[in-house]
Amino acid sequence: MRLLVKRSSDQVKGQIAVPTSKYHAHRALMLASLAPGTSRIVGLSNAQHIRHTITALRGLGTRIEVDGDDFLVHGGPYRPLRSQVSVGSAGTALYFLTGLASLASAPVTIVGQKSFPRRLIGPQLQALSDLGIDLDSPTGGPPISVRPRRPKGGHARIEGILSQWISGLLMVAPFATGPSTITVEGEFNERSYVDLTVRMMRRFGLRVDVSEDGRRFDIEPGQCPTPATVVLPPDVGAAAFGLAVTALHPADVLFRGLPALPVDQVDHPEADLLDIVAGMGLPMTADPATGMVRVRHDGIRLRPARIDCRAVPDTLPALSVLGALADGTTVLDNVAHVRLKESDRVAAMLQLTRMGARIEQRGQRLLCHGVERLTGAELSSFNDHRVLMALAVAGTAADGETRLTYPNAYRGSYPRFLEEMNGIGLDMSVEREREPERDQARTPDRCGTRTPALTAPAK
Repeated sequence: MRLLVKRSSDQVKGQIAVPTSKYHAHRALMLASLAPGTSRIVGLSNAQHIRHTITALRGLGTRIEVDGDDFLVHGGPYRPLRSQVSVGSAGTALYFLTGLASLASAPVTIVGQKSFPRRLIGPQLQALSDLGIDLDSPTGGPPISVRPRRPKGGHARIEGILSQWISGLLMVAPFATGPSTITVEGEFNERSYVDLTVRMMRRFGLRVDVSEDGRRFDIEPGQCPTPATVVLPPDVGAAAFGLAVTALHPADVLFRGLPALPVDQVDHPEADLLDIVAGMGLPMTADPATGMVRVRHDGIRLRPARIDCRAVPDTLPALSVLGALADGTTVLDNVAHVRLKESDRVAAMLQLTRMGARIEQRGQRLLCHGVERLTGAELSSFNDHRVLMALAVAGTAADGETRLTYPNAYRGSYPRFLEEMNGIGLDMSVEREREPERDQARTPDRCGTRTPALTAPAK
């Protein structure tokens, strides 16, 4: 199957419903699962990665219900229903639950999708062992066997390459039998993600002391989280793709659910994206009737930007598309750790050169020399949701047709991506492989699939 994207030369117009933040949902669900009592997570997320987290928590014995638009989480001790717990394709669940599984009443083996062995987790496993967690991983990745024993505490040192390593240590440390200290060494990427973890822990009554430089965390032992009500905010990372579309086309689009607030008041680890795209020339105003972000213009030429990807790593795919069509050279700095996500996103976005973009990697920089036009091409999404959505956005500004592999990858974080994009006037559809025994005409379904053309009933 392929995702087919055709060029759009018309104004994009209408509304985009911004989904709730999966960054917040992962953390809230896991902390709620350990808080004796009932927590309410307000704002359903149907992202596949969140569904994987819920499935894993249910496998550990947590009861999670859907109540209208909310999750009800009945927390308490983990009593596994089976010996293996799968985190599916959810990297955050892998990094967070590996340590938390030590709190279960029985041994657990953490497994995931077949591509997970490439996910770098070795340094985190060593740091978890330093805190006294009894685990075993012959390959340095999944499957990871975790035996039931609370961490003893101590001093764990961890490189700041990936924020999930640090967050995974922080979330299990309050349950240790002794005090814990976690120190971040070397380059410290994605600090805002760790800040979110600390804030969410405090929402559930857990105490974490953070040094002035943000590199040392001291956690008291023997803590017990308390139930909480958490309202999930909008996901700026998902909104990035709609914002990118409105930057590349004449637009009049309301971003429903995304308040027009100063960046320092936006509760999201990648809130800086809003300042970045504004600096590139995207006109975002507060809609008078709703107070939400509205983008309205008759066509703009984007300005180049210099962006530190340590702060906004997950937006590199969308920003590289904007840089490819900006007026000048956009520099994406400190991109090395972005190669350790669901795919090597730096290499994946270099595929834009096959569409006529002038993009090159130099050390830890990705340089995007803006061009006037792109041309459609057949590219791989590497089954990475953000790569797929970014290349699809590029395809809407490219002559001809763009065809992308793993067309359903977007469901990992943004299940309504196709519906929202088509709803504002774009042309995206999923082409199914033709069955060899049937040569039947097919017509595109703008909700994301291709369905057989109508035929007369068989006689």
